[in-house]
Amino acid sequence: MPADLHEKMDRYEGLLADALAEADPVAPEGTPLDDAAVEYEEMARSYLEDGRHFREHDDPVNALAAFSYGHAWLDAGARIGLFDVPESGHLFTV
Repeated sequence: MPADLHEKMDRYEGLLADALAEADPVAPEGTPLDDAAVEYEEMARSYLEDGRHFREHDDPVNALAAFSYGHAWLDAGARIGLFDVPESGHLFTV
């Protein structure tokens, strides 16, 4: 079981990092939607950092949870149109 947990942790960290690299904010600057896009991206980056912190401290359960939550923020932002993202592939559910 631990090998499965570590594999998932690695996979979700990569998924979140790749998704962050692909998500481009699209709302006009200075608008409430732009503010929301900034907040969603900050949350995703914070969860990526948190997950890496948990990984360094040998806490794969919380690392996996953090990577998953971070990706959920980006995916939700993409779903409501805050980000331009690839529509094909495995990074987003749009």
